Amino acid sequence: MIACLLGLPRVAPAQLDHLPYMLKYNKGQNVQPIFQGWSRNADGTFEMHLGYLNRNYLEELYIPVGPDNNIEPGGPDQGQPTYFYTRNNRQIFSVTVPADFGTQELLWTLTVHGRTEQAVGWLQPEWEIDPTTGGRAQGEEARRNVAPTLALSAPASASLSGKLTLSASVSDDGLPTPRGTRQLQRNRAVGQEIPPILVPPEGTPEPPTNLPQLNVNARGRQSRPTPPDGLSVSYIVWRGPAGVAFDPPFAKVEDGSAATAATFTQPGDYVLQGRAYDGNKSTYEFVNVTIN
Repeated sequence: MIACLLGLPRVAPAQLDHLPYMLKYNKGQNVQPIFQGWSRNADGTFEMHLGYLNRNYLEELYIPVGPDNNIEPGGPDQGQPTYFYTRNNRQIFSVTVPADFGTQELLWTLTVHGRTEQAVGWLQPEWEIDPTTGGRAQGEEARRNVAPTLALSAPASASLSGKLTLSASVSDDGLPTPRGTRQLQRNRAVGQEIPPILVPPEGTPEPPTNLPQLNVNARGRQSRPTPPDGLSVSYIVWRGPAGVAFDPPFAKVEDGSAATAATFTQPGDYVLQGRAYDGNKSTYEFVNVTIN
């Protein structure tokens, strides 16, 4: 680290103070639960929307429901995940609170690597959100679009040595109209990208590249598979002791069905979340699997 710092041009003391926040950590960091707003239900109850930031770039974490992963009041188990993927995972689940919730607070507490963090949510008027669009403007076709239906099936148990086939039955209204493979932006000047890529002032030290194995884009974000144009099905581990490899990452729906092969690395009880995505709206369902 000392040699690295000596090689940085014109490093001010304030910049050195912030250097730890510029580093990327492959493991050993904790998880910050995040309250991301609330919305109203037709019956008068409210949905509190939550996500998380896993500060690690490579380490995925298993945090069972209990003292280290709990939601109160009404918990500790309120459907939250126990398997945490890397980096930012926005608005991944919701907790329903009663119509008379009033000024109470919803607390999601996570303790990881000896550090405890909380997400605190309450019915602040300014934090009311649209859970579907997130406040983004919607065209006429998007407003008519209805989310797909999804039904999942899989063997109740399987052996660790083989692959397990996840089957999905999907129906949709055909909206939004597929527009072909989306192309990346090209030939835009620096600062004119949408959204723009911010350029540090001249003389700013480069963030240390201490995890060269990361595949990152121009914004420093990890490159991940993206859904194909049209209707597709994908999966994540919602609860379980280890990660699962899904092939393909996004299965294109053909004749109302899609199949995905799941490969497990550890035995245990898993809850997998399936997602049917039509290019605008999503539907989520869960399937339980025991790996022997």
